[in-house]
Amino acid sequence: MMTELKSVGEVKLVGFRVVCAGDEYVQEIPKAAVRLQERKGEIQHALQPDQQIGAFIVEESSPEEDGYWIGLQVFDYGDIPTDMTTLTIPANTYGTILHQGTNHDIRQSYEQLHQWIRENGYTRSTKSWNLEIYQKGNQPGDPSDVRVELYDAILPQGEE
Repeated sequence: MMTELKSVGEVKLVGFRVVCAGDEYVQEIPKAAVRLQERKGEIQHALQPDQQIGAFIVEESSPEEDGYWIGLQVFDYGDIPTDMTTLTIPANTYGTILHQGTNHDIRQSYEQLHQWIRENGYTRSTKSWNLEIYQKGNQPGDPSDVRVELYDAILPQGEE
């Protein structure tokens, strides 16, 4: 699997926030993805209406950061549907890897990515936003065939 470093500018998301017990995310995130797919037409200014993006922080420092966001990237916030939320993620550098397979196997892809980050002398930023960018052909809500590019935040060189 190809692993590489990517810099990403600020990302603005509109969508749903999922907050549940840790072992329930594997069921709840696909449900939110299906809801987002059904309602994508309500989101204004979407850059790519068919590309869902997930976001989370490994070690959140406040209740406001707890959970998993799934949304569409927008170039500007328009009228936000009442039950949806917004999230602005600052620019960052990420180690990335493409995961293809079941959502239960995603941990193995993350382990490969974390190993690559260490082997290349980078340090993970566990207090920054990580991204999961779902690929074309991904069927929201189908946990057996997930195609997602995983973006794990990297600390700037020299920071610990």
